[in-house]
Amino acid sequence: MTSSATWAPPTDYVESLREAYGLECAPRWGTPRNWARPTLGGKAARIMDALGCTPMPWQRYVLDVALELDPVTKRLVYRKVGLSVPRQQGKTETVLTVMVHRIMAWSGQNVSYTAQTRIDARKRWEDEFLVKLDVSSLKGKYHPRKTTGNEAIIWKSTRSRLGITSTTERAGHGPPLDLGVIDEAFAHKDDRVEQAMSPAMLTRPNAQLWWASAGGTQESRFLNEKRKAGRELIERAWLTGEWPSVCYFEWYAPDELPRDDPATWRMCMPALGHTVSAETIRSELESMDESEFDRAYLNRTKTARPPADPNVPREEWKRCARPDSKPATDRMAFAVEVSALRDWSSISAVSEVPDGAVHVELVDRRPGTDWVAPALARLRDLWDPVAIGIDSKGPVASLLGELEAYGITPPEDADRPLRGDLAVLRTPDVAVACGQMADAIRRGTVVHIDQPQLTGALNGARTRPLGDAWAWSRSRSASVDIAPLVAATNALWALFRRRDVVDQGEYDVLESVLGA
Repeated sequence: MTSSATWAPPTDYVESLREAYGLECAPRWGTPRNWARPTLGGKAARIMDALGCTPMPWQRYVLDVALELDPVTKRLVYRKVGLSVPRQQGKTETVLTVMVHRIMAWSGQNVSYTAQTRIDARKRWEDEFLVKLDVSSLKGKYHPRKTTGNEAIIWKSTRSRLGITSTTERAGHGPPLDLGVIDEAFAHKDDRVEQAMSPAMLTRPNAQLWWASAGGTQESRFLNEKRKAGRELIERAWLTGEWPSVCYFEWYAPDELPRDDPATWRMCMPALGHTVSAETIRSELESMDESEFDRAYLNRTKTARPPADPNVPREEWKRCARPDSKPATDRMAFAVEVSALRDWSSISAVSEVPDGAVHVELVDRRPGTDWVAPALARLRDLWDPVAIGIDSKGPVASLLGELEAYGITPPEDADRPLRGDLAVLRTPDVAVACGQMADAIRRGTVVHIDQPQLTGALNGARTRPLGDAWAWSRSRSASVDIAPLVAATNALWALFRRRDVVDQGEYDVLESVLGA
């Protein structure tokens, strides 16, 4: 499976949502609409309208897909539905609509809702669900039963009921269950509620189980496992063309994207411009803890924040951003690095610009390692770099044989390196390289164009002792791929080490002949 930072849905899928629903904010992972199937989504949308909530494009899309019918059996196609969307996007109205539709559409249905705890479920059931129904055009068509332990909204014409349940192993035990909704899934530590509800649905031909939530924390094991499985399901289905009886929808902003950029909000908040304004989000950002804002509004998993690493110049890096900076072509060095898990590789470039600063840029980043040698050979032939840096002790060292096959090797004469030769870092050089990069950033002699992958690598980087100095630590930076930063660091070292190849014109020919 691909990284969450780089996975993107197919363009045709995104365009189809824009054309069919006017949806400008497609989910990062989403089950597509199967237009060969009928759907009850339109009827559900009319119920949402009756509840006083005009369906937004994303809600129409989710309802249409989740309530698709098999053309032959006329039964619901999807037995399970996962929905992960940031806060204040209309999740509550969506699950309420699904539940009210169920008790209105079929007779004798048993619907059960749960949230963080039974108390939370009761508060939402009474303070939100009943209130919305009581002020809607549906008032009078149901009977509320508020007896503790027997709470239910009973639809008069169908005798179907919407009740609440606890979050224990016994949740859902009792009569057969037609629709189960696990809301605020981030609060569930395990799958006990799902495991309790699922058996009660076995004999119900049209049964459906929903879970819904914004992002959680590292302790949200149920949600985190569901999101991981949902992402893998969607990516695999796009590859194989085989779609299972589970549908999944997730809006999410990768960690590498800046939280204060409206462009980031637009890619993960489908209610933005409908019921939520950019001004409101900006106000939330200014008043909330950054990690909590990320969880609530960018749908990221909140992780424990490690103590600040004094070696990492995060604030200084921000001040070095210069979006209009351009590399210099005559004094350039490349370097390549592989992630700790070897699932991604990065090539970075460093060049000296006319004002004396060094321009740092991530040139390429792709899955795997098989593309590295030919890509680096093309870059060498195109840009004629001063040198290509590589760490002899890092994960990238395994590619030395492949690079050699493309003519990328250390200099034949160590005292007479040529352009495009490898500049190989030994262990002492790694500490020197890291110090050079940190010093240059702090002095403001580095400029960069604020690429998300490179900035994310620096922001997530941690260091380790190396002798009396330090180096970037792959193991301590496990939450982020720091290969773009390591490659940039090694490219800077290679540039400083080999800049005299330019100054002396491949080492003065006369000097070489005379042996001076």
